[in-house]
Amino acid sequence: MSTDEPTTRFDEVDWEEITSGRDRTLSPNLKGAAVVLGAISALILYDVFIVPADDSTFGAVGWYYDVTGIDWLFAISIVLFGFYGVLPLYQNARMTRYYWREFRKNRPAIVSLVFLGIIFVGGLFGPVFMAPPEVQLYRQYQPPVGFEISQQYIVNCAGSVVNGACQGTWQYPFGTTGDGRGVFTMIVYGMQITMKITFIATLLVITIGTAVGTVSAYMGGLVDEVLMRYVDIQQSFPTLILYLLVLYIYGGNLALFILLFGFFAWEGTARYVRSNALAKTEEEYIKAVQLSGASTYRIIRRHIIPNTASSIITDLTLLIPVFLLFEAQLAFLGLSAPGTPSWGNLIADGRADLASAPWITLIPGTVLTFTILAFNFLGDAVLDAIDPEAQAEVER
Repeated sequence: MSTDEPTTRFDEVDWEEITSGRDRTLSPNLKGAAVVLGAISALILYDVFIVPADDSTFGAVGWYYDVTGIDWLFAISIVLFGFYGVLPLYQNARMTRYYWREFRKNRPAIVSLVFLGIIFVGGLFGPVFMAPPEVQLYRQYQPPVGFEISQQYIVNCAGSVVNGACQGTWQYPFGTTGDGRGVFTMIVYGMQITMKITFIATLLVITIGTAVGTVSAYMGGLVDEVLMRYVDIQQSFPTLILYLLVLYIYGGNLALFILLFGFFAWEGTARYVRSNALAKTEEEYIKAVQLSGASTYRIIRRHIIPNTASSIITDLTLLIPVFLLFEAQLAFLGLSAPGTPSWGNLIADGRADLASAPWITLIPGTVLTFTILAFNFLGDAVLDAIDPEAQAEVER
């Protein structure tokens, strides 16, 4: 029986030509993200060059909402998270079902997921349908529902008065501040600030840190030395001092905080990812891919980064609470953007009224605490679900 002889021997195959052509193939996720980001870019150009400076972005279509630069960055981060975080779960349905079975074993994580979902939905749509909090001096120090305050602290009680004490009303379910702004409304607007910090800052940190860490681990040698020495230099300079310097020159704003800490807080992530990626580069499957002639870019993008995902997610869950706490600390010290309805600013507004109106500080402080705990519970459960080695270690 005769067989067809191959026209080219294995050692004569131009693997570089084969893999380079495969590397140039765009994934559906990249194509979809490019289309949506292109539409967002067109809207940004429309906002910058066509919309008058004193007019809202969508005022011409009857929706009076002025989109700021940080809003555009938030939209871009949502798109990238959707195409590279959520869509892959749908594309890999079998693994997603397995992850979900493992994830739902953790009851606190389920509750945390629901809580963070409320924060996300509230921050995304709440400010669209709710008027921004306004100063109303005739409604100052209104107590929350179920509480009361002596009339000597307020000018005009919105609820009923019983035995000389003003009762809380559902018009202001969480009460009001000293200048009459509704605490509930400010918490909802603070949800949007929280989501912007969560998505934009962590996206910048994870992107830069993952790129530097994986490239440094895989390339090694001079590349590794140069990248790690730069990380040492940047890590030695305190970001807080730089923030205070820029704050003194340009004034405080939310975009400054997010971008500054996003671009100057990735050193720890780079080192953490590098330490995990170094172990992956010694695995047999990486050596097999190298022998097949795959390019460095393909090896890092398709093999190193996906297989260090557990370490990246672990670091992500540690970063988000740090950013939220740091923003609250800066606001409490008066170093945040004035007038920004963040939870930190709301907590700071009530520090002088703890004796007479403690809800101004305690309610947003409680929401901030539960949000940080939710991220921690969620991160632990996700790590247990996607990293079998970590799960096995816990079970031992």
